Amino acid sequence: MARVTLQIVDGADRGRVLENLSTPITIGREEGNSLQLNDERISRFHLKIQEDNDKVVLTDLESTNGTKVNGEETQLRILRYGDVITVGRSVLLYGSRRQIAQRLASLRKGLDDEHTVDGDEAAESDVAASLDFELNWSANPDEDSPLHILEAPDLPERLSPAQAAQLSELLSYFHIRIRHLIGTVRVPKGSSDAVLDARQWQGLLDLQARLARYLRLAAEPPHGDEPPTLRDTGGR
Repeated sequence: MARVTLQIVDGADRGRVLENLSTPITIGREEGNSLQLNDERISRFHLKIQEDNDKVVLTDLESTNGTKVNGEETQLRILRYGDVITVGRSVLLYGSRRQIAQRLASLRKGLDDEHTVDGDEAAESDVAASLDFELNWSANPDEDSPLHILEAPDLPERLSPAQAAQLSELLSYFHIRIRHLIGTVRVPKGSSDAVLDARQWQGLLDLQARLARYLRLAAEPPHGDEPPTLRDTGGR
């Protein structure tokens, strides 16, 4: 019996992580599903995830609004760690951080991507399983020193209510921008490459530029009583 982990990255239930769910599982908006999502665009019983011949298979249960995996409409799909499942307004990431890191390491090392390992195999694997390492790995060995391996920072502590609201608003802005980018990405079947259209690529560059300006404002706040804004550095 395969066990799967699902991370809800967008939608009303975003932030939830469901670990080691025993297959088969169903996802829908009504009680009786293994995972009930609060989303009116999801069907009562929307999709099923089950194990078959050592593969984890997603089946759309003739839902009204359909199911997408990596941006592609699908009725039946073998899932691989890191796949993005879109149902209604909800976006789910298949696999734990360790499992996704393991698949990235396998792709990096040119290993066979067709074999889907279960949680026990993943725990015993010698493959590097740090997602932070894999996401920041570069083909240039000069860029892969320990100093270049990024770790997610903790949130600031002891914020005032106004500061906490400002931080939440800032993070929500970037979350929404990234959501739009994710929604346009396509992963062709049989390929390990993701395809992003030119408009969204420019959107990603704009997002990077805005982050750069925020970093500069944080390090060099403007003088006077006016709060820092992107207008101070030419942002719009």
